[in-house]
Amino acid sequence: MEENYNEVKKNWWDRNWKWFVPTGCLSLIVLFGLFIAGIFFGVTSMMEESEAYKNAMNQVRHNEVVIQKLGKPIEMDGLTSGSIQINGNSENCDLEIPIKGPKGTGTLFVIAQKRGTWEYREMAVYIKATDEKIDLLKK
Repeated sequence: MEENYNEVKKNWWDRNWKWFVPTGCLSLIVLFGLFIAGIFFGVTSMMEESEAYKNAMNQVRHNEVVIQKLGKPIEMDGLTSGSIQINGNSENCDLEIPIKGPKGTGTLFVIAQKRGTWEYREMAVYIKATDEKIDLLKK
C-alpha cells in the first residue's frame, strides 16, 4: 500500500517570522537611537567648534580670578547646552558650558552675536561652591 503525503511546503515567511519580527523591531529601535544620538552629538560638536565657544574657553583659562577659584587646568565638565543660530553672515549664541578645575566646578555662560566680529553681551562664570559670579567682560 502506497501512502500519499501531501506535504505543503511552507514559504520563507512562515518558516522565519518568529526570529525575523523581533530582530526587525530591535534593528529599527537601534537605528532610531543611532539617528537621535547622531543629531545630538552633531549639534553638541557644532557648539564646541564655534568661535564664540573657543574664545570663551580661552578667556576662562587665562582669567586669574577663575584660576584662583577653580585651579589649573580648567576643562569642560559635561555637555554644553544652549543654542547657536546662523543666518547668513550673522550668528547668535547662547551657551551654558560646565567647567571644572582641581579646586571646584562652575558654569560658563556666554551670550554673543556676530555681525562681522563677535560682540559678547555676557561672558561669566558661576562658581557653585561659593555662589559667586565672575564677569569675564570686565577689564
